[in-house]
Amino acid sequence: MKAFSALLDRLAYTPSRNDKLRLLADYFASTPDPDRGWALAALTDGLFFRLPLRRILGEMIEARVDPVLFGLSRDYVGDTAETIALIWPGRDASEPAPRLDDVVQTLKRAMPTEVPGLLSSWLDGLDATERWALLKLLTGALRVGVSARLAKTALAEWSKVPLAEIEEVWHGLRPPYTELFAWLSGSGPRPHVGTTATFRPLMLSHQIEDRELALIDPKNFVAEWKWDGIRVQAVHQGGERRLFSRTGDDISGAFPDVVVGLPPGVVLDGELLVMRGNEVAPFNDLQQRLNRKSLTPAMLKSHPAHIRLYDMLLHGEEDLRPLPFVERRARLEAWHAKAKPPRTDVSAMLGFGSIAELEKLWAGARETGIEGLMLKRRDSPYLAGRPKGHWYKWKRAPLTLDAVLMYAQRGSGKRSSYYSDYTFGAWRDGEGGEPELVPVGKSYFGFTDEELLKLDAFVRNHTVDSFGPVRQVEPRLVFEVAFDSVHRSSRHKSGVAMRFPRIHRIRWDKPAEEADRLETLVRMIVE
Repeated sequence: MKAFSALLDRLAYTPSRNDKLRLLADYFASTPDPDRGWALAALTDGLFFRLPLRRILGEMIEARVDPVLFGLSRDYVGDTAETIALIWPGRDASEPAPRLDDVVQTLKRAMPTEVPGLLSSWLDGLDATERWALLKLLTGALRVGVSARLAKTALAEWSKVPLAEIEEVWHGLRPPYTELFAWLSGSGPRPHVGTTATFRPLMLSHQIEDRELALIDPKNFVAEWKWDGIRVQAVHQGGERRLFSRTGDDISGAFPDVVVGLPPGVVLDGELLVMRGNEVAPFNDLQQRLNRKSLTPAMLKSHPAHIRLYDMLLHGEEDLRPLPFVERRARLEAWHAKAKPPRTDVSAMLGFGSIAELEKLWAGARETGIEGLMLKRRDSPYLAGRPKGHWYKWKRAPLTLDAVLMYAQRGSGKRSSYYSDYTFGAWRDGEGGEPELVPVGKSYFGFTDEELLKLDAFVRNHTVDSFGPVRQVEPRLVFEVAFDSVHRSSRHKSGVAMRFPRIHRIRWDKPAEEADRLETLVRMIVE
């Protein structure tokens, strides 16, 4: 636990991506198996112990610390694990700290009634940093600024094995990844994942710049719409059907209606949508189905899933990725016409003969509720990652709204001491005709660290009420909020939901009464 605790602690206070990569690479190089494998699992897919930790930790801390004191401390610190780690009384240093493998294996074997005693004994023997790391490990919410891709990139930098090769075998392996580390360290063969339904790294695009747009030649590029869903990979191999998100998460359970009809022997790239009567539904409708543990027949009927296919990576035992895009595309169209898989279609190619025609297509994207355009080089092989010069995305210009800050909440991790999560609202006529603010969105990014200090000070100096960790703020500060689209929503008091809102500019100079009205936002909805 000591090495893992030190790693998490340093990662939490290291803002630089390159420095994080170096810390991770050093840890993987110096830590023995299986500890480094469990750490890798915690940083990527998480270690799901399926324990009622909220109840267990609540009962444990209540027996040791006054509940009122703990509640006040939790509100101040902003993180439950950190609060318990700091407030846990005493330390028995007579026993050495357990290894990471000891913790994982012991909890895997333990009966539910044994867990509180095990946790108490470990917490008693650890210092504050080690207690924090243990609790973060158990909850799965590390919040140290490390994504799964960053952890895999660190593996690639340490081992000198290309990231694409690591991702090719990743989803066929399980923690603690001893086969993976043997291969990466040169002491074992490349892991064999066979023909099982595993994830293949996606090919991604770059946002096109003006100078690059001017160089687009219709003879070398094709265009297609950039649909507003989520990128997925549909796989049916080795007798298994799977649907993966762009990061490789298995989301098959949430979308059984599209998985069940996949013909065998294919790996397909596409966009997951909700479609009704051949019309693409707003992204908010797709969100209703994301991350659900169970689906009702009513939800399956009212929010039917659909995959709009872009590409074919594998067909039977043939790997199509080295082929040019236009050849893969032809193979996809021929296969789809023959197989006719339900709840799928093929994204249409858009012809253009000049940049002026392309700009006209792009300009019309918003009116049709489409996110923008994709431009793909005709001769591009399917390359993992984000290779330059092959695929471009040309997203439509964002919408903006002047909204008023209403509520603020502390952030997490290195922001746990700052009010950095902001809910903002627009004006509407309330009862009696008096103007009132109604929440229309929430965001926690789009501002600099320097601006965060000013915003935190504003929240503290203009708080008018508080509800646990949330502060209600005097309606004086205006945010210019950028967002991709807006949709009707019965889940929100305002009746609308923004897609990907972010704070574009802080309007310190603008009076709050001049901020936009809800009707302005409603008019931006594309029905």
